[in-house]
This record gives sequence, structure tokens and C-alpha cells, in this order.
Amino acid sequence: MSWNEPGGDKKDPWSGKRDSSPPDLDEAVRNLREQFSKFFGGGSGGNSSNGEFPKKNIYLVVGLIALLWLSSGFYIVDEGNNGVETRFGKYLATTPSGLNWHIPAPIEQVEIVNVKQQRFIEVGYRSAGTEQLAGSIPQEALMLTKDENYVDIRLAVQYQVKDAKDYLFNLITPSVTLKQVTESAQRGVIGSNNMDFVLTEGRTEIVTQIKKEIQVVMDNYQSGIQITSVNLQDAQPPEQVQNAFADAIKAREDQQRLINEAETYANDVVPKARGAAARVIQEAEGYKEQSIAQAIGNTSRFSELFAEYSKAPEITRKRLFIENMEAVLSGTRVVLVDVKGGNNILYLPLDKVMPHPVGAPQPGAALVPAQEQTDPPQTSPAAVVENATNRVGNRGRDIRGRQ
Repeated sequence: MSWNEPGGDKKDPWSGKRDSSPPDLDEAVRNLREQFSKFFGGGSGGNSSNGEFPKKNIYLVVGLIALLWLSSGFYIVDEGNNGVETRFGKYLATTPSGLNWHIPAPIEQVEIVNVKQQRFIEVGYRSAGTEQLAGSIPQEALMLTKDENYVDIRLAVQYQVKDAKDYLFNLITPSVTLKQVTESAQRGVIGSNNMDFVLTEGRTEIVTQIKKEIQVVMDNYQSGIQITSVNLQDAQPPEQVQNAFADAIKAREDQQRLINEAETYANDVVPKARGAAARVIQEAEGYKEQSIAQAIGNTSRFSELFAEYSKAPEITRKRLFIENMEAVLSGTRVVLVDVKGGNNILYLPLDKVMPHPVGAPQPGAALVPAQEQTDPPQTSPAAVVENATNRVGNRGRDIRGRQ
């Protein structure tokens, strides 16, 4: 059709005029039907009259659909995960990590379970970022002890999946069940111990008991859960009695401090007393041995003197007398002078006549303690008397000569 024919101005692309009427829907449906008919062998013309072409096309389409359906059964299990296959909802197998295949849905399905992930639950409190408000949960945290006191206990339980099949099929909500079991075990352990034991030295033992009881119950349930750790986040008395409890703790600490000080003092005094006692005992033993030895020596000396006395009694008697007088007068400053035929009173400066022992105090000098003095050489009284007599005789001769 040329552009200058009647009605051609409506089809002229440069005229700027277009047909504003809506498309014919019947014609569009008719064209689509004709296309499908040609693909499946319908319509006129070609080899569609013998029916071979439509069957091939149908087989081809069915084969493509089956191939796509079967290929959808391949799946990959990441490291640390297990795949649980089910056939019409019934457990079939547990597949390890790697590439696996199963009959596609709706016949078989696979659920991936992370068996290495560390999961945890909070009992008695909620940390920030959880659905509930952070802080203590009194209905979970407050527990009654054996001595009928309330304590505020907060636990964090960490666990992981040890059997994917049991974890998925034996419990509807494993985390909720674990939380309830933890509360039950916790109340049982806390209720069997006193408050002081729970809040002070018994924390480690309590946590161990709670973990053991939780694991026993979860194994009985065949939950497929392994408890890895139970952490005691906090253990304290309720807020209403915390001040009184702080005073009690302070008193207990003062008691322990005083006990330690007493033990320290005892450890200091007792060894000294034991040492002093041992020293006194040793001194007594030494005095005993000394007395015995001295008595034995005196006995032996007396026996020897008696033997000599038996031989010469007079001489031995004089000797003993002289020795005893020497022992008695050796420490005195008295001098006896006997001048035959003399009646003059002699003045003897004894402090100058008598020689002073080495270390003896001089006249007018300060006394020296006995333990600091040295043993002076002993001078025989006979020699002193003889010396004094000679001096007196010489002085008498001098006086007579002058007369």
C-alpha cells in the first residue's frame, strides 16, 4: 500500500499520526493458538498428518522436565554440618559434609543441621540484644537453699548437637526443653546446699553437679545434645538483703583475719618457747653432768689425799692448812707483819706495797663487771709477807743508823 492511497496518511511513519484504537484481543489469542498447534503438529501443511512430530516434541519436553527435576536433588553439606534426609517425613539417613543427592521433593527432603556450632541458653537473666529485656528474671533466678534462704542464681549453658537425627525428631523444641531441665537441675542442687556454701567456696562444685544432672536427663530424653559447659554468671542474695549480707561477709572476713593473726602469733611464740625449753633442759643436763663430774673428781682427789695422809699425816695436814689459807686470803687486802723485837708502829701503804693484779680496779677507779675482768696472776701471801718484812727491817735499820 502506497502512502498516497486513501487512508495511507494514518500509516505514514513521518506523518506523526498513529492509530489510537486498542489491539484486537481475539486476534492475539488466535495467533497464539496457531503457534501451539504448529509446535504440537496441529494445523495444515508439513508432516503433521502422520502424528510423528508431535510425539517427539512431547517426549522431549517430558525428558527436559524430568532432567531438571532430578538435578534438583543434588545438594552440598558444608563442613561441620550434617544433612538429615527424610522420605515423606520419615527419617531416611544422615549425610556427611560434601556433595550428596536425594530424590527431589516432594518425595524426599533434606534438613541441614550444624553440629559444630556452640549454642547457649540463659537461665535467670537475659543479656542485651535478646528479644526480652536485659537483666535478671526473678521467676528463674530466685531459688531456695537448704537453710531456707533465697539466692539469686544466673547460669549460662553452652551446648552443641551430637546427633542430628535425635535433635530433629525426638524433641519438638530442644532449646526450651533444655532450659526447663536446667532450671529443674539447678533448683535441686541449690536446694540441697546451704546459702554460705553456694555463695562462697561451693561454686565450682555446684556448677559441676548441675552440668552432670542436665546431661543425664538430656541423654534419657535422647535429645542429641551435648552439654559443653555451665557457667555461673552470678550468685548473690536478693537485692532486699544485700546490705545485711555484705555486713555478714565483712564480719566473716574480720573473723578470718583475726584467726590468721592469732595463728601467726602462735607460730612465732611457740617455736621460741620450745627453743627456750630445750635450752633450759640442755643447761640442766650440763649442770647435772658438771655436778657428777665434780663429785667424781672430789672423790678421786680425796682418795689420793687420804693415801698421802696415811703416809705422812703431819706434813699433809700442814700442807692442806697452808693451801686453804692461801685460797682464803688470796682475795683479801689484809697484811700481817710480825717483826721480832720491834715495838714501833709501822705505817704501811698497802695500796702501794701490794702489787695490783692485772685488770684489778685501782683505788678510786670505777668498778669493772666481773665477767669483763681477766684472771689476775695470783701472788702468794707468804711472798707478800716476806717482802713487807724485808722493807720494814730495812727501814728500821735506817732509823737506827740515823739515831
